[in-house]
Amino acid sequence: MKKLAILIGVVISTIMTVSFSKKKFPNFPNFDLQGHRGCRGLMPENTIEAMLKAIDLGLNTLEMDVVITQDNGVILSHEPFFNHEISTKPNGQFVDSSEEKNLNLYKMSYATIKSYDVGLKAHPRFLQQFKIAAIKPLLFEVIDAVDNHCKSKNIPNNFKYNIEIKSTPQTDRLYHPLVAEYCERVMTVLKNKNLLSKTTIQSFDTRVLKYIHQKYPTQGIAYLYEDDKNIALTSRLTSLGFTPNIYSPHFSHVNASLIQYCHSNNMKVIPWTVNDLQTMQTLKNLGVDGLISDYPNLYQNLR
Repeated sequence: MKKLAILIGVVISTIMTVSFSKKKFPNFPNFDLQGHRGCRGLMPENTIEAMLKAIDLGLNTLEMDVVITQDNGVILSHEPFFNHEISTKPNGQFVDSSEEKNLNLYKMSYATIKSYDVGLKAHPRFLQQFKIAAIKPLLFEVIDAVDNHCKSKNIPNNFKYNIEIKSTPQTDRLYHPLVAEYCERVMTVLKNKNLLSKTTIQSFDTRVLKYIHQKYPTQGIAYLYEDDKNIALTSRLTSLGFTPNIYSPHFSHVNASLIQYCHSNNMKVIPWTVNDLQTMQTLKNLGVDGLISDYPNLYQNLR
């Protein structure tokens, strides 16, 4: 049954690639088109399949999340555990919400992690998402797959990476290593692949941003932000201690004055996660520098 699902997936994936590629994106040379977790609305999130689909859609930047395994692997995953919405156990049963947080990736070897599927379970919130057998891949495997995909299609590998480090003070040593080790494991992969100049490191955790800025002062950094609207950006930047390259708020926080302030301080504004064309166009007209979306196929209708 699983082999049949994989075969059907390959066929449908090919059809999807052809249909999506019929209409080219408008030429916005200075506008960063990013697919959230690859292209979560269309393909299983944070998988090689999602990243390759993002390439076929013509995006500029591959956005993804990374966590650390028990044996120090850097893998793509939004949660540091097997989310019940997307995960199937090796025995074919779906992961239940009551057990998901005990399936702690930081306490599991990669050999065990890759025995779980994260692509076949129907996603309750993304009904357009194509289903295909998929695993949580290692970051270096994703980078290699992108390179091989570009070579096979004879297209230049100019794609950038936007990588989120998923840490909180409350989950230190529980779901991930301390910030310094977490950051260094990610940066080591990027250094080994010669990708530092093509990568932005993003995080909600200002400890991560401060560490990267201090240890790698030329590294591109994006300040992710969601909560506490009443805390002024000026105050948050003062607490951060430096000006990041990108300010990346939830799209609902964006207005003309915010964009003006960021641009006057040499910060780009790239909001997340924008999933309808009208809001995309409104934000673009306001002057944002890019968008992050679960449905990056909608970008082809921007003007």
